[in-house]
Amino acid sequence: MAHLLTRSVTVTLVLVSSLALAQTDPSRVLSDVPGFDFSRLPPPAKRELVSVLTDEFDYCGRPLTLLASLKKGDACKHTRRLVGLGATMAAEGSAATEIIVSLSKYNQGFNKTRGVFKPDERQCMGPKDAKVTIVEFSDFECPFCAAARPILEDYVKQRAQVRLCWMAYPLPMHANGVLAGQAALFARDAGKFWAMHDALFDNQLSISEDFIKQLVGKLGLDGKAFEKAVAAKKYVDELEASKEAGKKAGVDSTPSIFVNGRKYPLGLNVESLSLAVDDELDWMTGNSAWPSN
Repeated sequence: MAHLLTRSVTVTLVLVSSLALAQTDPSRVLSDVPGFDFSRLPPPAKRELVSVLTDEFDYCGRPLTLLASLKKGDACKHTRRLVGLGATMAAEGSAATEIIVSLSKYNQGFNKTRGVFKPDERQCMGPKDAKVTIVEFSDFECPFCAAARPILEDYVKQRAQVRLCWMAYPLPMHANGVLAGQAALFARDAGKFWAMHDALFDNQLSISEDFIKQLVGKLGLDGKAFEKAVAAKKYVDELEASKEAGKKAGVDSTPSIFVNGRKYPLGLNVESLSLAVDDELDWMTGNSAWPSN
């Protein structure tokens, strides 16, 4: 009981201190934070960030607000990364409540059950022994998937410890999504998955049944064999199994991305991907816990 009372008093004092700080000049609150320079943030962003730092507790589990943890000088890497992301979001115009929800959702993802996927190795790029596997559920007619493609592929090429695996998730509103998925798997079995993958995305606005058949021929594949495979529904079950695996893991839109089975909820850019991958490597180093430094 004494321990609980002590913790309660500590938390209460921290909250009172946070409220007092939040009412002062944001520039003063954000000054002299080890490892960070918030001076270039516009005043509105500083106000939102102060609210985040004084309302949220340390993401590595210490009974300190984010601000107190940072000013103590020994905040873990995970906490510092998320504070950096929070500052970026504030600079982009996000409100404190939005930032808190986003960061909390991301942070809580590490303690949730992860998806278990078995992508075909021929649909992966990067080293097989990579410590981090990014799985992307994608649809060839999805414009957001087309936009994600160069970001993900370029990122994986820059990180030796990361690989990227593509899994099909054809959407019902796309008339040629299933056929395009079949063409990709047919090409995979002929050793040309990525050639078909790239060609479909490069010509996304031209995708139709006739175009896909032409594309099969242009890539040097057997057109008649492809038509037979489609007629026999050779790849339909595999496409459905891929989609079902995605549904079980929480896929609700495309592209949906998973980092070692953990759903990725952040914006798709190099900075956020790096944060997620670096966090994952730290989480693994700490045996599913955050290293103290």
